Amino acid sequence: MTEPRVRAGIDIGSRAVKLVVMEDGSVQRSLVEDTGSDPLAVCRRLLAGVTCDSITATGYGRHLFREHWPDAGVITEIKAVARGAAFLVPTCRTVIDIGGQDTKAIALGPSGKAQKSVMNDRCAAGSGQFLEMMATALAYGRDEFVAAAARAGRAERLNSMCTVFAQSEVVSLIARGAPREEIALGAHQAIAERTAALAGGVPLEETIVFTGGCARNPRLVGLLGEALKRALHVPPDPQTVAALGCALECEAG
Repeated sequence: MTEPRVRAGIDIGSRAVKLVVMEDGSVQRSLVEDTGSDPLAVCRRLLAGVTCDSITATGYGRHLFREHWPDAGVITEIKAVARGAAFLVPTCRTVIDIGGQDTKAIALGPSGKAQKSVMNDRCAAGSGQFLEMMATALAYGRDEFVAAAARAGRAERLNSMCTVFAQSEVVSLIARGAPREEIALGAHQAIAERTAALAGGVPLEETIVFTGGCARNPRLVGLLGEALKRALHVPPDPQTVAALGCALECEAG
């Protein structure tokens, strides 16, 4: 009897570490933990008790990971996200991924491979970290921030996408009496508009899949769909799509 083939994919991002374990092509385990100040310790916790035939890493910490797990494979985030999205949604032709530190738009060919991509990774602008810092400036928790943006009747426009300047702008708006929920909606709209502009750098073909931690934010999903004038498909666990792509890369190998 053939032994089951166990493959793992790990995505060491700036805000979270994601692990997916597959056995004979089926996902058996999917875990997420905040990256914190010691990503290697997080990786060890997630991998505790996991016995796999191979593992592939992606994300900001992928090269650090391979220094400590020398047999690990390494692939780019673009390739990982494309593989994972194409597996989950075979009709996918465009992927938009918003993570903690960067935003990516990827065009896929009929085979599911990335053909063209654009990325904004110069600073936190346009990323999940931007939204987190705006929530902090408004004294909201993560869920409160999303809920506030959802109930706002109008948006206070933020003119700066630089996180430092935007925080100062938020302080000024509060001082002028602007409702916090309207500022929260303005922050969401700023991310949606910036992402839509970035996505214009690739062909926007149906079906568009939205991945990354920010895809768990329903207010942002709606606003981005409006900005793109397209329906967006969000996988059940959008944060682990890149880790899934890594595990699939192992399967292909």
